[in-house]
Amino acid sequence: MDAVLFSKKVSGGGPMMAAREVLEGMNPIHPPRLLGSSLGPALFKSRPEDFQVEEILGFEPSGEGEHCLVWVEKTDRNSNDIATELANKLGIRKRLVSHCGLKDRNAVTRQWFSLHIPGQPSPVAEDLAIEGVRVLKVTRNLRKLHRGSHDGNRFLIRLRECGFSKTAAAERWQAILDRGVPNYFGPQRFGRDGGNIEQARRFMAGELDVRDRTLRGILISAARSFLFNACVAQRVQLGNWETPLDGEVFGFAYNKSLVLPNNLHGDESDRVKNGTLELTAPLWGEGDLLSQREVQTLEQDVVQRFPEMLAGLAQFNLRQERRVIRLKPQSATFDWETDSTLVLSFDLPKGTYATTLLRELADLA
Repeated sequence: MDAVLFSKKVSGGGPMMAAREVLEGMNPIHPPRLLGSSLGPALFKSRPEDFQVEEILGFEPSGEGEHCLVWVEKTDRNSNDIATELANKLGIRKRLVSHCGLKDRNAVTRQWFSLHIPGQPSPVAEDLAIEGVRVLKVTRNLRKLHRGSHDGNRFLIRLRECGFSKTAAAERWQAILDRGVPNYFGPQRFGRDGGNIEQARRFMAGELDVRDRTLRGILISAARSFLFNACVAQRVQLGNWETPLDGEVFGFAYNKSLVLPNNLHGDESDRVKNGTLELTAPLWGEGDLLSQREVQTLEQDVVQRFPEMLAGLAQFNLRQERRVIRLKPQSATFDWETDSTLVLSFDLPKGTYATTLLRELADLA
């Protein structure tokens, strides 16, 4: 399937006239950068310790309850595999082990796992010896962890063999901190060479029978993410991705609360400028868009170019949802470890991608 978006920016005639005039060439899997071309190449994730992720839970475990929470550090291991091994160690069913989200395999990551063991004592670290895993803490909690229970993630990333100057990197990093970047879904959401999108198109057109629930979920998620990226890319191309338009739905970076067009207070533009409020774009579902007027027309203009995806997504009883379109790192640091090795650290909300941030800086190899 050809991805149709915009290859140039047109001025004059308002956003809708421009949107109709620039219709070619941009792929939502590799959408347009905000800050221009990257500065140059950098070696990324060449070693697990070069990509470190620490889950920010956002609350303190209660210290009591039916659920045992285990804080682990894993190296070059898959989160789902660790959950399976924890269940096997304790002799419980896999469904009694949960976690907030998947963490990268080729990395050093620290995350929480929740074990439902009512009436049983908490295991000690030695009971949970697993290859590639260190148990850092064991405690209890009144509630289990669900997907997305955490607030965000803290990243420490080492870029090696950087092919750009320290001055250029410092200036670009400051621009990223000041403006943020478009909150695109990363290419990993779309599979190798974007293959999930073609599968999603065939699945939703009735050309592909997918019975596996996990794969169905992956394809549905890829389709929604593709349409979201397309809408955000349009606004980047038109230069209004951080400018409120008539009919906006506003949201917040660290929760899913929304401010709908009929419930505005009049200070939304100022709050977008100071970063306490964000613009949003659709995660497609059943029913009418939550946006109105100018924004709704603008979004419909994009998504209607993918009728098979729209028709397919309408079959799955998905709600119309929204996701903020700006990603801003918090608690960020920037340091040259050597003349060619750059170390970055920053916090991001859950469900966002460090690679989306890094692509505005470097071409990652």
